[in-house]
Amino acid sequence: MTDNRTPLVAGNWKMNGDRSLVEAFTYSLNEQAFEGLDVVVCPPNGYLSMFNSEQFSLGAQDVSHLSNGAHTGDMSTDMVKELGANYVIVGHSERREDHNETNLLVAKKAAKAKQAGLTPIICVGESLSVREAGDVNAFVGEQVAALFAEMSADTLDGVVIAYEPIWAIGTGKTASPEQAQEVHAFIRNTLAEHDAALAQRTRILYGGSVKPDNAKALFGQPDIDGGLIGGASLKTDDFMAICQAAI
Repeated sequence: MTDNRTPLVAGNWKMNGDRSLVEAFTYSLNEQAFEGLDVVVCPPNGYLSMFNSEQFSLGAQDVSHLSNGAHTGDMSTDMVKELGANYVIVGHSERREDHNETNLLVAKKAAKAKQAGLTPIICVGESLSVREAGDVNAFVGEQVAALFAEMSADTLDGVVIAYEPIWAIGTGKTASPEQAQEVHAFIRNTLAEHDAALAQRTRILYGGSVKPDNAKALFGQPDIDGGLIGGASLKTDDFMAICQAAI
């Protein structure tokens, strides 16, 4: 992390949680004052309006690239904003795999979110087979390049990118701080090819089995600006410890 970018920790609950967890997180987070840190909780959409958020922000886990209409099961940017969200995750690997989301669709969702005044957290990352083949930069580079096909550098200003190596999500495996830093630096350099100032301002998060015992080392890398947290975001004590590690 650098002093120029405010660190951010976002918790992605995925399809987990209940009313009691909402209450526990609301109480715990509102009791904390995280100076110099942005904290975001991304529960299932049905729980967004149940939060009373004072010290943290809310994010949706996905959003449609369309405004409204006959699209059963989808939610528009206006809908998630009405539920209290001001961030939204787009392009998570589970969405890309389970719902066949392409780089282009992810870019369209990010553009729609940004246009609506939401901050998109745009996920990129490679599978184990891609890493073992030595194609990480080419694969992740394509995911980042797709954003510029839909958005200008000015429009991308303010988005958040989350690097999540698919092989480390929910597996207990974690990229070493050096491995993570290498890809984060590559992403920042890719952004710099379009706009150097944009690259320096953009926050790039790491996600992939982040826990209280490895968060400090990961967040201490110069191009890692916080984390997108999965499993540990369902435990208040673990999430609080990770937030403290980012300050």
